[in-house]
Amino acid sequence: MLSQGKMKLFLGVITVCGWFAIVAQFYLIIENRVASIPETMVRFFSFFTILTNLLVAVYATSLLLNIKSGIRLFFFKPLVVSVIAVYITLVGIVYNIILRHLWKPEGLHWIVDELLHTAIPIMFIAVWFFFIPKGRLPWKNVAAWMLYPLFYIVFILWRGSFSSYYPYPFIDISVLGFTKVLINSTGMLIAFLVVSVLFVILDRYKKT
Repeated sequence: MLSQGKMKLFLGVITVCGWFAIVAQFYLIIENRVASIPETMVRFFSFFTILTNLLVAVYATSLLLNIKSGIRLFFFKPLVVSVIAVYITLVGIVYNIILRHLWKPEGLHWIVDELLHTAIPIMFIAVWFFFIPKGRLPWKNVAAWMLYPLFYIVFILWRGSFSSYYPYPFIDISVLGFTKVLINSTGMLIAFLVVSVLFVILDRYKKT
């Protein structure tokens, strides 16, 4: 592993970029809202990207500031940071492969977009790869890692059934229909499973 000083540098950059991007994205979605402010706020926190970047920002902040609390002890566990790394990796993969071509952001939109979907995922993966102790990820936990994305998908589909709002086009039942969304959702869960397995493999390989 590299030095703790370098890790703090990474955590500092992630903390600043993370909170800036989240706050700026919140400002942009409020400024350009097409619904009421309460509904817009719910929609903001309906994005998997936002929820996962929040996890990353809280993780980086708690370790950087050496916060003496149960939160820091929780995030300090290699298992916890590993599963966050899996989730933020999927944020980057899904956006850059599936969603990037759907719009061309400019100005602050572009900056925030790149931070949330590319820069922060890459930096967090680097933190996991270079600074987190390896050889501690049990295979049995991989299935449990699927609970977060599974719950997310179920919640979004449930809420969309009465709000008609879906944060991502590939799970928009009103456009694609239930069968297609079910296929897409299954595909996403498989992608999470594959990435989780790859992280465990890397964890075992890096140990050696």
